[in-house]
Amino acid sequence: MAGSMIKGVALAVTLAAAGFGAQAQEKVTVQLKWVPQAQFAGYYMAAAKGYYKAEGLDVTIKPGGPDISPVQVIAGNQADVVVNWMPDALAAREAGVPLVNIAQVFDKSGLMLTCRKDSGVATSKDFKGKTLGVWFGGNEYPFLNWMGKLGLKPDVDVKVLKQGFNVDPLLQKQAACISTMIYNEYWQVVDAGIKESDLVTFFYEKEGAASLEDGLYVLESKLKDKAFVAKMAKFLKATFKGWNDAVKNPEEAAKVVVAADPSGSAKLAVQKRQMENVAKLISNAGTPKVGYLEPAAYERTVKVLLSGGSQPVIKKDPGKAGYSHAVWEAASK
Repeated sequence: MAGSMIKGVALAVTLAAAGFGAQAQEKVTVQLKWVPQAQFAGYYMAAAKGYYKAEGLDVTIKPGGPDISPVQVIAGNQADVVVNWMPDALAAREAGVPLVNIAQVFDKSGLMLTCRKDSGVATSKDFKGKTLGVWFGGNEYPFLNWMGKLGLKPDVDVKVLKQGFNVDPLLQKQAACISTMIYNEYWQVVDAGIKESDLVTFFYEKEGAASLEDGLYVLESKLKDKAFVAKMAKFLKATFKGWNDAVKNPEEAAKVVVAADPSGSAKLAVQKRQMENVAKLISNAGTPKVGYLEPAAYERTVKVLLSGGSQPVIKKDPGKAGYSHAVWEAASK
């Protein structure tokens, strides 16, 4: 009887400990900007290698897609943090969804306009009268700013084709140029059989029209909650470890991404190449500064967004309210 009592107490202690462990796992939901691919390898690596779990986090990674707006998801309290481009985030802030950047893993832009040489485009001076493919849903802002800088009015001086998330308009000669990312769509064009020597590319970064992409954003009100800040600091710490690993080992990152894609469309060779190109956008990988938003880069993006001619992306400078280093600093301690 006494033995069974001791066993019962031991079992109760074990169950209580298990219950405490379950409670200790804080839940975090992150909404990605697009479908599972190496663009988000750091998050998948952190999950696969147990970095989130080691920080006491139960992280749900929600894939994005053409019909998913990270802004709408977080505004509806369906995510704690979202991956988004700064133009869309600051436009949303001005429209009443007060997003704040808490980390910036990508410190360079991967956006480019890819053109066929046989379309007659050799320099940006040749855009006039041409059809240019542009992504919308918040991705059009850098393009509109660039056209403003060139003195070209969309649908007057250039025809804007609302581009789907594919490269068909270029392959089928429906557009002289299309929007591509250095790590994704550009290589889809090449894989489709168009030689690189038959293409002309314009990097937004080099054209002075680049804005920051793939930052991590939370709602401003949440940053007043110390527990939330502490939780997100753990999330950043684990995420940065995941990104450092992904940059260091593109093949391992590709395998993790392929395993995380339920559709089966992610292919190993493609994801490895994508990760190698994504790595070019993360200058601070492997250093204590990984994920740190440089104020100068933020201010440069704001300036780009304010200077869109008659249709600026944002009308007021959000100043320092648009970002916070509090979570990053807590993560780095």
